[in-house]
Amino acid sequence: MATGIFYHPSFSRRSYLTQGTRLEDFPQAIEHLLQRPRYRLVESPPLEEEWILKVHSPHLLDGVRRDRLCSTAWHSAGGVVLAAEMIVRGEIQNAFAFIGAGGHHSGRDFFGGYCCFNDVVIAICKLRELYGVKRFAILDTDAHHGDGTRDLTERDGEVLHVCLCSMDHVSKDGTKVDVVAPSAWGWGRKASGESIDGLYAQTAANAFVERARSFKPQLIFWYFGFDTHRGDYGDLGLTVDAYLAIAAMVRSLAGEVCEGRLEVVLGGGSSRTIAKTVIPPLIEVLAGDRSGQDAWKG
Repeated sequence: MATGIFYHPSFSRRSYLTQGTRLEDFPQAIEHLLQRPRYRLVESPPLEEEWILKVHSPHLLDGVRRDRLCSTAWHSAGGVVLAAEMIVRGEIQNAFAFIGAGGHHSGRDFFGGYCCFNDVVIAICKLRELYGVKRFAILDTDAHHGDGTRDLTERDGEVLHVCLCSMDHVSKDGTKVDVVAPSAWGWGRKASGESIDGLYAQTAANAFVERARSFKPQLIFWYFGFDTHRGDYGDLGLTVDAYLAIAAMVRSLAGEVCEGRLEVVLGGGSSRTIAKTVIPPLIEVLAGDRSGQDAWKG
């Protein structure tokens, strides 16, 4: 089955805090992939507000309507939700969802950090109601804590949420996990000669793999931010190798625990150059055209 790529033209014109420049080279930068049958480009539709209101308050929806930075929020969340539906229906194997406005800083009644609607949690809500899919695992490697996702899933024992951020925490039931993300600039520890890319990817694997195996999700979401890349605003000193390693890890894990059902959701990141460098090869790993094993040693 194909790897779905979900995109809307507005994401390249009015995307995230950079007002469009980070995705200015897309979809042209993936045209070479779209020539191959294993990739399927799908235009992200606007999300119906009835689904937004199942997760968010009317107060939040009103605030998003008034915020000009959220103009792409409906299509952003719509693409993430449609990707999850198509995976569950067996129309595609896995997916990469571009977004114009983020999701993981959006809770029941608050939003910010250039996040408007919590795309992943809305997708979970719709899959539960319409398809009977109940159990999900989320790995969040954006540079900042997914506080909105945590707010919405805090008391949901059927969502495993593992977040690499700036603190350590494990909930009593073991389903809500925060791990200090290693950084080239001082957070975490690395052995002499060990690359920050390898350490970061291994930290993600250590936090997520065994928990997900035991948890047995029916679908895995990876909330991927390249804001952690060297030179971007959440700079942890990473390069593309870290992302390809994690992509290889989550693809393999999804194949093992949930029949390959995996959705990668684009999160933070501001650099047009970095986006063009990291996103196309990451999508290739999802489709199996690139192994990712050169980076992944786990």
